[in-house]
Amino acid sequence: MAERLIGIDSGGTVTKAGLFDLDGNELATEGRSVPMDIPAPGLTERDPDRLWAETASAIRSLLERTGTAPRDIIAVTPSGFGAGAFFVDAEGRPTRPAIVSTDTRSERIVSRWYEDGRAQKAERTVHTRIFPGHTSAILAWLQKHESAALERTSHILWCKDFLRLRLTGEVSTDLTDATCPGMWDYERNTWATEALDALGIGAWADKLPPVGEAVELAGSVTGEAASESGLMKGTPVARGAYDIIACSLASGITRSDQLGVIGGTFSIASTLHREPCRDPLPNHQSVYPAGGLCLASTASATSGSNLEWVLETFLGAEKVRQVTEGRSLYAYINRLIAERAPKPSTMTFLPNLFNGRPAGLVGMNAGDGLGDVLHAVFEGIVCAHRTDIERLLEGSDAVRPESIRLAGGVSKSDEWAQMFADALGLPVEIADGNEFGTKGAAVCGAVAAGARSNVGDAIAQMVRIDRRFEPRPERKEDFNDAYARHLRQQQALASEL
Repeated sequence: MAERLIGIDSGGTVTKAGLFDLDGNELATEGRSVPMDIPAPGLTERDPDRLWAETASAIRSLLERTGTAPRDIIAVTPSGFGAGAFFVDAEGRPTRPAIVSTDTRSERIVSRWYEDGRAQKAERTVHTRIFPGHTSAILAWLQKHESAALERTSHILWCKDFLRLRLTGEVSTDLTDATCPGMWDYERNTWATEALDALGIGAWADKLPPVGEAVELAGSVTGEAASESGLMKGTPVARGAYDIIACSLASGITRSDQLGVIGGTFSIASTLHREPCRDPLPNHQSVYPAGGLCLASTASATSGSNLEWVLETFLGAEKVRQVTEGRSLYAYINRLIAERAPKPSTMTFLPNLFNGRPAGLVGMNAGDGLGDVLHAVFEGIVCAHRTDIERLLEGSDAVRPESIRLAGGVSKSDEWAQMFADALGLPVEIADGNEFGTKGAAVCGAVAAGARSNVGDAIAQMVRIDRRFEPRPERKEDFNDAYARHLRQQQALASEL
């Protein structure tokens, strides 16, 4: 029997299944698109049944394409985006579409909470800065506008928990997802019912699920899930962790001198702390499955999704041409940037297409080519990351990292990784593999199945550094100038609108 692990990662637009051996080698991945539904401006939703169907399809294709016998799978582990919310009845059927963490329908509610001091009071308990994508804010909006849907709801879950429900019929969450959305009392180690009462949503606290460890077995594949996914009935299923945690595990982050950076839908920066970080107060703060630590994270929708928009909007025909000729559009744009002369940029790209702030590309001249424009897009996203990172590294609880562990779509580009090293003045290290969320889920599964003794052991055995980029001192001034220009343009454009 060849022992294999399957990790699932469901992000903003794609749900993926990855196959791994016990040494952490990525044997294959399968992905399926799950479109975001936007019924009105600021609302971002997901069809839960479609999500499960596409996930099951990805698992089945993964097994068939690799010729993997279902009996060889010793654990399946889900991961997915944190915060937002999924709503199901007593039979596990969705009572309304899921809400994704990019949703901003509750902005006015959150603003009122800050104006009357309720948000600040709750934050002292949950140790997380409340924002519209948090489950607490979403519940407040639904209570006002869709109370009937909440009445029909028996369980409020998160992305990976819904997928595990479909796999096993089991209802629970883990500490990473419980602590992420601003609803957990760190001192009492339970749901923050008093804070929820203060926010006016305490009536729904009994719908929150039981909480267990990410690295425990939570159930096994049901007959129905087996027929849909191709898995064997009875296959163990681990509880799993949400995606920022999973990516951090797959990056090998175990120490406070490592800065985790994820570039995908969101720009995410994370650091480890022995106690919950209070100054600065992060966007997300979660119990980490290794070493009894907490992972503090900042997040903003200013990363690789902006590049995807640029490519889809302006380079759609080029993408078709590259694919027709058997090449990748990403290899093409990376080559254009690599071939560009190492000169200071004159353009500024503000990557705010998905966060409600002014976005734009300014400073072009007639001598610029496509490589210069793409360089500006890459550079602008790095500058946005730097803003989040500097915010995370301020305050009395901040740590001083000595290296960066880079993950997400940005980590697949050597040119981009070098920009991060140059702009931040720190070495950038990238672990092996392509799909970090699925691998981090597999790390949890290896421990839950007993193949590894603990998370630290699993990381040591399953994660290896594949690439390292040293900062180039001669580029430091150029990137500092670009960052200063980025901040000026950001402020100027905001003041005009």
